[in-house]
Amino acid sequence: MDVAVESRVEPGRIGARRKFRAYLALTKPRVVELLLVVTVPTMILAQNGIPNLLLVLATVVGGAMSAGSAGAFNCYFDRDIDRVMNRTKNRPLVTGELSDREALLFAWGLGIASILVLGFFANWLAAALSLVAILLYVVFYTLILKRRTPQNIVWGGIAGCMPVLIGWAAVTGSLAWAPFILFFIIFLWTPPHYWPLSMKYRDDYKSAGVPMLAVVRGRAVVGLQVILYAWATVACSLLLVPVAHMGVLYTAVALGAGGWFIYESHRLYNLAIRHEHVSPMRVFHGSIAYLTLLFLAIAIDPLLPF
Repeated sequence: MDVAVESRVEPGRIGARRKFRAYLALTKPRVVELLLVVTVPTMILAQNGIPNLLLVLATVVGGAMSAGSAGAFNCYFDRDIDRVMNRTKNRPLVTGELSDREALLFAWGLGIASILVLGFFANWLAAALSLVAILLYVVFYTLILKRRTPQNIVWGGIAGCMPVLIGWAAVTGSLAWAPFILFFIIFLWTPPHYWPLSMKYRDDYKSAGVPMLAVVRGRAVVGLQVILYAWATVACSLLLVPVAHMGVLYTAVALGAGGWFIYESHRLYNLAIRHEHVSPMRVFHGSIAYLTLLFLAIAIDPLLPF
């Protein structure tokens, strides 16, 4: 039928190294990496300095396992549509490098381990938030929203906002306004980050029957929504200045990087309405750079003497 089917292998007939790489791919390591980028700076802000390094290590490991578990569950439940999408045709459940049973057991084991690591080495509030994050991504996004509404990534993106709450709770044992502002920064950032990707892979999502916004609406509508959410993201990021008493560095980065993010969003929209060639991945990669710079500033700002 397609390359994915033709290249299937017997799960039991591959080497240990290839099997390890298949399990790693199941966790969606790039997503895990992005989630950890926001966790450590949040912990520094919560501590207003460098937290206990063993606590940071436990939170990072537990958070990575939590995100990996959610990714593995997602690969398991989405294995039918992964088989018809070019972007996902090399995932281990499509190629046959892992069996469905192996993937499901791995997802459960990783999820349970993440809660235990966070519970025993951080605190049980962080562990409970980790459980909520897994449930939000697997049940709320993957099983309920993804195949039913073009707003799937908006509300389903809540799961991706949880690492900042987990990181703050790990340090303080409680929650406050500052981590919720960080939560909403990521919440508002997710659509202008992901919708350009869905523009590039529009045909993939259409063939799989997934109603991403780029599938059900035109490029101009998607571009306009990207602009609105980009402006909202930058505005929300500035709320952290008075609430968390952020300094000059963070303020400058929030304004500078935010202005660049907004510019790229407007550029995408202007090209779309003029029916010219658009480069949605430029906004996609730019959004990652923006978030990375913003949280790098969040990590450094509390350490400065001014």
